[in-house]
Amino acid sequence: MSWFYLIVAGLMEVCFTFCLGKTKTATDMVQYLWWGGFLSSLALSMFLMAKASRTIPLGTVYPVWTGIGAVGAVAVGIIFFNEPASFWRIFFIITLILSIVGLKML
Repeated sequence: MSWFYLIVAGLMEVCFTFCLGKTKTATDMVQYLWWGGFLSSLALSMFLMAKASRTIPLGTVYPVWTGIGAVGAVAVGIIFFNEPASFWRIFFIITLILSIVGLKML
């Protein structure tokens, strides 16, 4: 169950990154809603990460959490915010994913 918590925590990190990106273009009340989504996602992400760290070593929890967040943030940037998808960006994201899988296997 701890790995499930950790994966959801990483996905919530992607969610708060997306919400943060949307606050840059939102105005008025909509901006407050995006900020609310950011804060809610952040709180849930931290809570689930702390819950996962009860049984998974912190040296594994934190890199996996940040790795999921980093890969997700790059994907969100490419898909929703028109960021470039250059060869080297994709190459290093794949390298990061392989590193996360390696940590899980150990």
